[in-house]
Amino acid sequence: MQGFGKMLTAMVTPFDQKLAVDYAKAKVLAKWLVDTGSDGLVLAGTTGESPNLTVEEKLKLYEVVLEEVGDRALVVAGSGSNSTEQSVELTKRAEEIGVHGIMLVGPYYNKPPQEGLYQHFRTIAQATSLPVMVYNVPSRTSSNILPATIIRLAQIPNIRAVKESSGNIDQASEIARSVPDGFQIFSGDDSLTMPLLAVGGAGIVSVASHVAGKLIKEMVTAFVSGDPQKATALHLKLYPLFKVVFVTTNPIPVKTALRLIGIDVGGLRLPLVTTTAAEEAAITAVLKELELI
Repeated sequence: MQGFGKMLTAMVTPFDQKLAVDYAKAKVLAKWLVDTGSDGLVLAGTTGESPNLTVEEKLKLYEVVLEEVGDRALVVAGSGSNSTEQSVELTKRAEEIGVHGIMLVGPYYNKPPQEGLYQHFRTIAQATSLPVMVYNVPSRTSSNILPATIIRLAQIPNIRAVKESSGNIDQASEIARSVPDGFQIFSGDDSLTMPLLAVGGAGIVSVASHVAGKLIKEMVTAFVSGDPQKATALHLKLYPLFKVVFVTTNPIPVKTALRLIGIDVGGLRLPLVTTTAAEEAAITAVLKELELI
């Protein structure tokens, strides 16, 4: 695999009325996302409610999505956790299923120092032949993977990318200056895709692409193809959507947005709850403005 593409979707996990994983609907959603521009799908990440999925549910999700779209798009398994040992085991099992890559979130809650972060990712990467994307999201994990650590990790042959969600463009710039050629930096925030592209980013691991994939793919493609004016116009058009899909905790708003455009992926497992009436009204207004409903 040469790279992770330009636009990946951090896919939600569909549930049925009893909040069991709806694997049939996962196939439908995966096909929709690939049909609307996704180069790859990240499964069982934050947007996929990973803390509320069992290991067996994650593995089955990898399997059914790979079966549905694996010949047309990358299937990237979210196999990281705050336990190095458990992450190694899940990564190995994901590789056996045949996924194309893995994404490893920074260890949460236990707050390792930078050396601990380095050793965590290095240990998991060395346990697999798959390409690895490191996911830095300090708002969720309480630990920021600093540029110096990402630069060290980029020397490991199969660590190929970082999903940078610190919200700090300076941090992305520091990484871009020093990583090897071919190492990809992805925005983890839809609204910061354009700024990150401008400092050497490769693309976006998107949430908003669930409902506006074609437009977001067009925006990224325009920028990397040398048409920043078109990319900027699309960014400004999409900006209200980028903000409203985070009007409350992700993935609550995007599941509502999907239902509103006619793709009902069910509810959320506690402790997540559905959108309020005011939040749904705000989402509806933006979708109407973009003529998505």
